[in-house]
Amino acid sequence: MTPAIEAHGLKKRYGKTQALDGLDLIAESGQVVAVLGPNGAGKTTFIRAVATLLRLDQGTLRVAGHDIGRDPGAVRGSIGLAGQFAAVEPAMSGRENLEMIACLFGQTRRTARRSADAVLEQLGLRDPADLLVRTYSGGMRRRLDLGASLVGTPRLLLLDEPTTGLDPRSRLELWEAIRRLVGGGTDVLLTTQYLDEADHLADQIVIVDQGRAVATGTPAELKARIGGSVIELHVRFLRDVGRAAQVLDGFGGFRVQIDESTRRISARVEAGGEQLMRAMQTVTAAGLELEDIALRQPNLDEVFLALTGHPTQAKPTQDRAAQAA
Repeated sequence: MTPAIEAHGLKKRYGKTQALDGLDLIAESGQVVAVLGPNGAGKTTFIRAVATLLRLDQGTLRVAGHDIGRDPGAVRGSIGLAGQFAAVEPAMSGRENLEMIACLFGQTRRTARRSADAVLEQLGLRDPADLLVRTYSGGMRRRLDLGASLVGTPRLLLLDEPTTGLDPRSRLELWEAIRRLVGGGTDVLLTTQYLDEADHLADQIVIVDQGRAVATGTPAELKARIGGSVIELHVRFLRDVGRAAQVLDGFGGFRVQIDESTRRISARVEAGGEQLMRAMQTVTAAGLELEDIALRQPNLDEVFLALTGHPTQAKPTQDRAAQAA
């Protein structure tokens, strides 16, 4: 099958900012492909390139078999795009929004009505379809926004950080809607800085840092790539976080991670069981009170840290320059 996306050597500069710096990426059909990275890694610039919203400085990019430079019209006819914020009209009902957008795609009123009904059913919005969008929850609006991208029956759906600003329940609702879309045959390219989101949804993950792809694989493959285990402990008192970090410091020679908000400290280790016992003995000897201590598999945050040398946190954003351009 023709890949949904083939990108080779993509480069894009905004002034002194190198947003894409030789990005290579293959997104096979029939999958959710997640592009991960912190703010400024080049994710939104890449999405805008796939959506034909910007001109690349260098490289080749094909979408659904169409060259982005030679046949942008065919590319636009193959994709749907849902950005970071819902783009639906709150003074109209959900059904009216979708019918209007279907008509903008060139469908007749009758066909637009059928397309809207099918999408509402697919996204679990049939019951509130005739309510004004301003009465919808945040998760319902984002699902409707997905629907607006689907009424044109795209082969590929581009989702640029789709759960930004949503509460946990709304995020779960949107994840379920995306799973239903993929089950119905829609290919999805997802950009996100929430690594748990990619872990739940993606068949393939591409980790991007400073405009380049630094690793590609399934979630399981990427976790196995760095190997080892993680010791994670949760202290009872906030005052003990620093001392607990000192206890884990140097275990296996890996950098300790601290989350003061949850009083959790973690460190990657190679000999998991043996070092867990040693950590428990050291913690006990230090007189620290624990809520729990456990040994687990590395998560994608730790994979990203191991592969890039820094965590998935905000940094000066290249993509802000892209959005302002």
